[in-house]
Amino acid sequence: MTTPICNSCGGPAVPGEISYEQHQLRIENARLKDELTRICALTNKFLGRPLSSSGSPIPPHSLNSNLELAVGRNGFGGLNNAGTSLPMGFEFGDGSMMPIVKPMVNEMQYDRSAFVDVALSAMDELIKMAQMDNPLWIKGLGGGMESLNVEEYKRNFSSCIGMKPSSYATEATKATGLVYLRGLALVEALMDAVTFTLYVMLVKLFSVLVEMNRWVEMFPCMISRAATIDVLSSGTGVTRDNELQVMDAEFQVLSPLVPVRQVRFIRFCKQHSEGVWAVVDVSIDPSQDATNTQMFPNCRRLPSGCVIQEVDTKCSKITWVEHSEYDDSAVHHLLQPLLSSGFGFGAHRWLATLQRQCDCMAILMSQDIPGENNTGITPAGRKSMIKLAQRMTYNFCAGVCASSIHKWDKLSVGNVGEDVRVMTRKNINDPGEPHGVVLSAATSVWMPVTQERLFDFLRDERMRSEWDILSNGGPMQEMVHVAKGMGHGNCVSLLRGSAINANENNMIILQETWSDASGALVVYAPVDISSMSVVMNGGDSAYVALLPSGFAILPCISQSYHGGRSESNGALVKPEIDGSIVSGCLLTVGFQILVNNVPTAKLTVESVETVNNLISCTIQKIKAALTVT
Repeated sequence: MTTPICNSCGGPAVPGEISYEQHQLRIENARLKDELTRICALTNKFLGRPLSSSGSPIPPHSLNSNLELAVGRNGFGGLNNAGTSLPMGFEFGDGSMMPIVKPMVNEMQYDRSAFVDVALSAMDELIKMAQMDNPLWIKGLGGGMESLNVEEYKRNFSSCIGMKPSSYATEATKATGLVYLRGLALVEALMDAVTFTLYVMLVKLFSVLVEMNRWVEMFPCMISRAATIDVLSSGTGVTRDNELQVMDAEFQVLSPLVPVRQVRFIRFCKQHSEGVWAVVDVSIDPSQDATNTQMFPNCRRLPSGCVIQEVDTKCSKITWVEHSEYDDSAVHHLLQPLLSSGFGFGAHRWLATLQRQCDCMAILMSQDIPGENNTGITPAGRKSMIKLAQRMTYNFCAGVCASSIHKWDKLSVGNVGEDVRVMTRKNINDPGEPHGVVLSAATSVWMPVTQERLFDFLRDERMRSEWDILSNGGPMQEMVHVAKGMGHGNCVSLLRGSAINANENNMIILQETWSDASGALVVYAPVDISSMSVVMNGGDSAYVALLPSGFAILPCISQSYHGGRSESNGALVKPEIDGSIVSGCLLTVGFQILVNNVPTAKLTVESVETVNNLISCTIQKIKAALTVT
C-alpha cells in the first residue's frame, strides 16, 4: 500500500484523480490518526505505561506505521468488565452515534483524599434520605413524587460542599418505582460514561463495535453529553463496588428557555449487601479543584442518585433522590414553575425515563409485538431504523437546548420574537447531515390543554395536514410501525403523504414518538426513500443525511389562566391570575433547516425571518386545530 506498483509494467504506480468523497475520507483518516497518537500519549501518561488494544505495550514504531497498528475486535484493552451486557444480551447502542467528548482539562489538580471523604459522606446522606419519609419528605398529590422539607433537611444534615450561594434556589425530590432490569446491569450502565476520543476513533477507523456511554443512552433527552475525566478508584475485583470517578456532564430540559446545566461531580458506587447497590453524585467543591473555579457557575449537585434493590432476576426497585441548587435568574419565568416543582430535573423525570428505556429494551427483544407493522423490514433493519431514530432525536435535543455537542452560533438578527432562539452552524464533512449552512430555531409556549390531548394530536398522521407544511395539505399514511413501548404512541414509524410532483415521491418522513410521566416527544425528519430502503434491510444508518424538527411536551402544574395573549412570534406570556384554574402543559417547537448547501455561504436575514415565521405559523395552526387561544 505504501509503495504501489503498476500491474501492467511493474513500475511505480501513479495514483490518478480521486473522488471528492475519497478525498474527504483521507482528510478525516489523517486527522483521526493524529488524534489517536495524541490520545495514546495521554493514556500512557495516565497509566504510566504504553497501552495497546490488547493491554500489552505498543512497539515504539507502531504509532508511526500505516500498516502495523492492529486492533482486536473483542473489546478495547481491559475496559470491558464482566457482566456489562444489558438484559438478554441486547445492546441498545454501539456508541457510534455518540459525539466525541473531550475532557475539559487534561491535568486534574485536587486533593484525592478529600474527594474520598466527600464521597463517603455523600453516600451516607443518600442512604438516609432514601430511607426517611415524613417529615423530611412531603408527598405530592396522588402519592407520587415527594418534595424535600428544606428546614427538616437543615436540622438533619450539613452540606458537604460548602454554603449555598445566596442567589441560588433549591430543588429536591424523591421517587420510587420498579424497572425491568437487573440491579447489576443498571449499576454498569450508570458507571459507564467513558467517552474517551479514542473509543470513537476505533469505531471510525477499524469498525470495532464498542458499547460505550450507556449512561447517556439510558437517559436520552436528559443528558446531552458526559465524560469520565478521572478514575480515583477502579472498584473491587471485577465489580463496581467502591468505584470512584470524576465526571463532567450536561443536563437539559427540552426548552431553549432553560440553560443547560453543566456540572462537574464525583460519582461513587457501593454495594451495601447482596443485591443492594447505591450510586451517588455530588458536585466538586471549587476550593478542592483549582481548574474548575468558574467553569460551572449555574448549578451545584448535592448528594443525589439512586438506591437499587434487586427484586428478582428481571426486576429492581429503584429509589431515586435528586437534590440541586441552581441559579433561577437565568430561567425564563414561563419555565420557573416547572423547575421549582421538580418536573424539570427532578427524581420523577429520571425514574420515568429509566422505566421507559427498560420497557423499550424488553419490547425490542420480543419476537411477537402486537400491533406492529413490519412489512418490508428485516429484523436487522428494525434495529438499524431504531438506531437512526435515536440519532435523529439526539440531534433534535442538541439543537433545542444549544448543547456543546455542536458548535452553534447564536443569532440576534431580523424580526425575531424575544422568546425564540435562533442559531446557526456549518456542516462540512458529517455524512449524517446535509452539507451546508444549518439554521435552528426553537421556542416554548404555554398550552391550555393536557399533555395527552396535545401528544395524540401531534402524532396522528391523519391530522398532520392541520399543521405540517410537508404534508402538502393532505393526510399522511403510516407505512412502517416499529413499537418501542407498551403504549401505541411509543414507536418509530415511516410516514408518506400525497405528492404534488414526481420528485416528492422519493421523500418520506421518519418519526419517533413517546410519552410518559416525564413528558412527551414527537420528532421527525424527511428522508430519502432509497436511503431508507437500505436501512430497512439492515444497512448502515450512519450515512442517512437528515435534519430533525419536532415538538417536546413538558408537564406542568395547574396554573391560573386568563387566556394568555399572543405575541408576534405566536408565544404566550405567563398566564395571568384571575382565579380560573386550568390544566395545561408546555410545548417546545424546534426546527432545523438547511438554508444553503454551500458551507461557506453567508446567512441572510430573510432565512432567519423565514424560519421564525415557520415557528409562528405552526404554533398558530396547532392552537386553531385544538380551538385554544
